[in-house]
Amino acid sequence: MAETGTEHMRETTTRQQQIEAVVREYQQPLLRYATRLLRNATLAQDVVQGVFVKLCRQWQPSQCVSPFLRQWLFRVAHNEAVDLIRAEEARRRLHERSAEAPAADGPADAGAVAEERHALVLASLQILTGGEREVVLLRLQQGMSYDEIAAVTGRPRNTVGVMLHHAVRKLSEKLRGKETP
Repeated sequence: MAETGTEHMRETTTRQQQIEAVVREYQQPLLRYATRLLRNATLAQDVVQGVFVKLCRQWQPSQCVSPFLRQWLFRVAHNEAVDLIRAEEARRRLHERSAEAPAADGPADAGAVAEERHALVLASLQILTGGEREVVLLRLQQGMSYDEIAAVTGRPRNTVGVMLHHAVRKLSEKLRGKETP
């Protein structure tokens, strides 16, 4: 009987260590992805926390890290973010009906040229649709392949390619008009 208890403790410790390793490896990439999707760091933290809660609920003691874990994590983050976007959009429409809220712009940074370009690119993401922004961030920020992006977003691979093509064209045209020689 004592051996069964010891074995259970070992499995629990191994499970916990595996989950902690997954959190260490994927927390920052998931936060960056969710923050860019939601344009809100606090909501992004909520999304990523929800992803890891779901992971803990589903993780079996004998489970190992698989190649599909990354896709699953980003898929869950995507779904959580989309749910939050929809809820926030509904709240926004409700608030707009009752009163107009002034838009608050952040202070302009007069830093280095690289910082300005980075800010310009991030600001330019606003011209993309939500779906285009998702595939661009997964491709450029996370380095995912078309197949991985398709698995995360639930779109066909060819659709991902077309969306990326259109998004890059939009961004290129916008940035060409904004940059100073």
